[in-house]
Amino acid sequence: MSEHFDVHGGARLTGEVEVVGAKNSVLKLMAAALLAEGTTTITNCPRILDVPLMADVLRSVGCHVEIDDDVVRITTPAELSHEASSSAMSKLRASVCVLGPLVGKLKKAVVALPGGDAIGSRPLDMHQNGLRKLGATSAIEHGCVVAEADGLHGAQIWLDFPSVGATENILMAAVLAEGTTVIDNAAREPEIADIAAMLGEMGAKISGAGTSTLTVEGVAELKPTEHRVIGDRIVGATWAFAAAMTRGDVTVTGVDPHHLELVLEKLRLAGAEVTTYDGKGFRVRQPERPESVDFVTLPYPGFATDLQPFAVALSSVSNGTSMITENVYEARFRFIEEMVRLGADARTDGHHAVVRGVGALSSAPVWASDIRAGAGLVLAGLCADGVTEVWDVFHIDRGYPHFVENLNRLGARIDRVGTPGPESD
Repeated sequence: MSEHFDVHGGARLTGEVEVVGAKNSVLKLMAAALLAEGTTTITNCPRILDVPLMADVLRSVGCHVEIDDDVVRITTPAELSHEASSSAMSKLRASVCVLGPLVGKLKKAVVALPGGDAIGSRPLDMHQNGLRKLGATSAIEHGCVVAEADGLHGAQIWLDFPSVGATENILMAAVLAEGTTVIDNAAREPEIADIAAMLGEMGAKISGAGTSTLTVEGVAELKPTEHRVIGDRIVGATWAFAAAMTRGDVTVTGVDPHHLELVLEKLRLAGAEVTTYDGKGFRVRQPERPESVDFVTLPYPGFATDLQPFAVALSSVSNGTSMITENVYEARFRFIEEMVRLGADARTDGHHAVVRGVGALSSAPVWASDIRAGAGLVLAGLCADGVTEVWDVFHIDRGYPHFVENLNRLGARIDRVGTPGPESD
């Protein structure tokens, strides 16, 4: 059985939607719980497929994990296994974030290479190089990352690119290392600051979170804590684009608008009326057809690569021509092939896409290749005539809690249908 969404075009989204905890934070916070013996409680967790998958990864190394609505409790035993080999690893890119905590806590780790979204190459070189700087050996053997150290020590580490995953793994290994570690050109995403905040509550000594330089003073041990996940800025931005594309009026709560300053400014340039509520949310109202805007994806605080499909979808129904440049993941433009099925006028050339807006899209069967591409296709279907079938929607379920229900409450008509699916091209 393969589920798909039937998306009925022509809806104008209006109303209020609440954003819960960030997918890109909660999975890493769950991994950080490995660093402290005892029970760590994480609240405001999103009800998405990736959370129980990460729970399975943690169980594979000996943790007891309970998921109760939006609360996850992780009990880390005194004796952990250093081998993370759950079948969930192949379905979850974020599973590699157990590497740093296991090396930091046990000085040894064997972590199966992760799976996840098909958005392009995401090598682990920087993760491994960072661990080597801290005193560990690291290699790829038999489909696993194998790392080991007699002891970890502080180091000066320069990242060639501000990789979120590498920053997280190195940070979580360094908190229990002896001495001072400085990570230069570190990722600056709000989710990094969220992990640093939780580690601080556990007893870690970290400064510089949210800047390009992180300084970590190693400590002997950490203690369990209770921590609330920050709101998901990517989900919040999804609703913002949905309002703009459907000429709607949507208020989004539960997310800090400061984490979306560039996104909201782009929507203002497209003609949206944007109101922000300090630390609590924002409102996007699009009175007329959007105007074309150019987008360039960059590490935070630049325009997030996760939002590139929404930039393409918005541009496809805007007045004028937009240039979208992808600088992070080369395979993100696979999404455009599906948009063309819906009648979008889009062309790609290397890292660039030119999208000429059309008056309306036309319904067709389309396939999601990753979480954000799937959500982008649903939003495009809202702007198409007839009923658009979006297939492989399990991707969307990995990143968006109550996605269909929230859209329908905002005035859309979307049906989840479980039927044998056609073969994707």
